[in-house]
Amino acid sequence: MAAGGKRGLSRALALIETHEGTAELADLLDAALAQTRAHTAGLTGPPGVGKSTLTNALLRDWRASNETVGVIAVDPSSRRTGGALLGDRARMATDPEDQGVFVRSMAARDRLGGLSDQTVAASVLMRALFDRVLIESVGIGQSEADISFAVDSVILCVQPGSGDSLQFMKAGVMELPDIVVVTKADMGDVARRAQSEVEGALTLFERDDDWRVPVILASALDGAGVADLHKALADHRAWAERAGALKSRRAAQQKAWVDESIRARFGTEGFAHAASIVATGTGPFARERAIAKELSRRLAIRI
Repeated sequence: MAAGGKRGLSRALALIETHEGTAELADLLDAALAQTRAHTAGLTGPPGVGKSTLTNALLRDWRASNETVGVIAVDPSSRRTGGALLGDRARMATDPEDQGVFVRSMAARDRLGGLSDQTVAASVLMRALFDRVLIESVGIGQSEADISFAVDSVILCVQPGSGDSLQFMKAGVMELPDIVVVTKADMGDVARRAQSEVEGALTLFERDDDWRVPVILASALDGAGVADLHKALADHRAWAERAGALKSRRAAQQKAWVDESIRARFGTEGFAHAASIVATGTGPFARERAIAKELSRRLAIRI
């Protein structure tokens, strides 16, 4: 896969849909997971807040530093086709000949958590191939929690004057971010007021670690704040590695991947029965397949 460049990765990503539930795909994903090298960041926030603009800025800087980047842009779904409504080329300013960057759009379909069903699997493949992976969630409504199941650092974008901070407090979203970016900093006092509101909102939620969430002002017009975001990402990565938070977060994510897959396929009752199954396999995807296979067998016997 690594030797195949963009075409090789495209073929591997196609397996996610065409070989779902197979041992071949589970083995591929577990092998990729064991070779993780990328730090994965996730951008979330309401539509129109400027996530794609921020993605472009980060992408440009990483490539200028000769870092390879994989981007997953989760788009709203077309009601007619079920596919991604926008598309990566509509939003991402990338050179198609640049082998150091790969952008893939994915449709959210009926998922309400801001990601698509294939996002986790795609990110696992990209983590093994790139220095950086960036996931931009669709950001629909207040259901933003899924992003935390797929990334190492969660970046929440807030727009000045929108009342986002109050809505996020109501939804419990302020528990999620590792970094907050107040976009459109060129709005001046309105942006600074939003920054103060977010800082106040963050004090109302207790984290289970000692990381202090930075609140950054950024502007797409003049590039202000992007350097601060790079520093915040580097600081969070260093802290997470030093404190052991990165290892524990990734372990919790892998358990969540298995649990969510079983619950989605077999429902609440099936998920409850899964607790009694001792799964074989060293990786989460092989374990999920083993659990699903045994649950299917038991349900067939009951029928």
